[in-house]
Amino acid sequence: MTTNTIRIGAALAAMVTAAPALAQDLTFWSWRQEDRAAYEQFIEAFEAANPDISVTFETFEATNYNTILSTALAGGTGPDVMMVRAYGGLENVATAGYLEPLSEENVPALADFAEPALAAESVREDGQIYAVPFASQTQLVIYNKAIFDANGLEEPQTWEELVALSQTLKDAGIIPFANGTATAWQNETVTFGLGSSLMGSDFYDDLMAGEADFTDERFTSALAAVNDLAQEYFPDGFIGLDYPSAQQLFASGMAGMFIGGSYELATFEGLNPEIEMGVFAAPGETAEDEKLVGLYFDGGYAVNAASPNKEAAITFVNYLASQEFGQAFANTLNNISAVPGVSFDNPLLAEVNELNQSSIPYLMLVHFRYGEPSGSVLIQSEMQKLFAGETTPEAIGEALTTGLAAWYEPFQD
Repeated sequence: MTTNTIRIGAALAAMVTAAPALAQDLTFWSWRQEDRAAYEQFIEAFEAANPDISVTFETFEATNYNTILSTALAGGTGPDVMMVRAYGGLENVATAGYLEPLSEENVPALADFAEPALAAESVREDGQIYAVPFASQTQLVIYNKAIFDANGLEEPQTWEELVALSQTLKDAGIIPFANGTATAWQNETVTFGLGSSLMGSDFYDDLMAGEADFTDERFTSALAAVNDLAQEYFPDGFIGLDYPSAQQLFASGMAGMFIGGSYELATFEGLNPEIEMGVFAAPGETAEDEKLVGLYFDGGYAVNAASPNKEAAITFVNYLASQEFGQAFANTLNNISAVPGVSFDNPLLAEVNELNQSSIPYLMLVHFRYGEPSGSVLIQSEMQKLFAGETTPEAIGEALTTGLAAWYEPFQD
């Protein structure tokens, strides 16, 4: 008997033993309001296979979700199953004791998930897993293929080529990059969607080893290059351009490129079903430099430790960890499922998945949102000032290092 056969058998056994004897109603909370129709389809498939369990899916506005969820859990009125954030966002609810610990014993499929995915849904102190990871997101450059073809452009292999093709678009009366930075979090997206290859994996490794901080020239020179590109090739007045307006610029064909996450692909297709897109990792200085995307895991599915329907909730979470669900998730939502073994029918999604093989973590989200001030808040604020000409890359490096030293021990030496 093969290892896979044993594991599948264990998974089925877990689902059978966890199945409740009496009908149970589960509540399932999420911040993904735009995905409601898809999740209702997923739930129908689950309920057909588990007629003794019904699932009610409830969604909340994304920016208020963390507060709503924490308040409900603290008051004992939270859902049975919930989507939770990753990294620092997970620890806030997990360390308070609100989430049921998960393991290969109660969710056998976790044995096959990638370590970085599981780490995103674990508490750092003891490595305990509290959620089934649901998706990865990739920060990269999305481009309009028709615009590139019409102007004889190809994906750039060096930073100089990226600048040159941006100039070609500008000369043709096309906005090179649609991005604006009035919406604060877009400053972070632009920084690492453009700058990861310039920073390089060696800088990342040194940073994690405590041998570098954000004053490192590899980091500050990347910020300078990102700013120079933005000043010349982002829309006029881009520091006052908000996120929805920037999305419309790209989707309408007024701009050739958009720096953003892989989650944008489905949005752009919804805004313009005729658009044909390509993706690439923003290059480093030379063609030999590794082309890196910024990668992070977007959240997970967790069980309420105080749920009166815990057995049914564990059964449902086993379904959410299954390849059946992961494949349906990828096909329906055009997103990169974290479930191992999922294939991608959408060739653009398959290309993103291939780019993910050369990546560094989306830095501030993955490593620096565990304390106050968070790295994301700092980089967003500082890059807004840089784009407005009110600071320098070197000053940003100092501000990040000093600010994070309030809670990040390696910077306290």
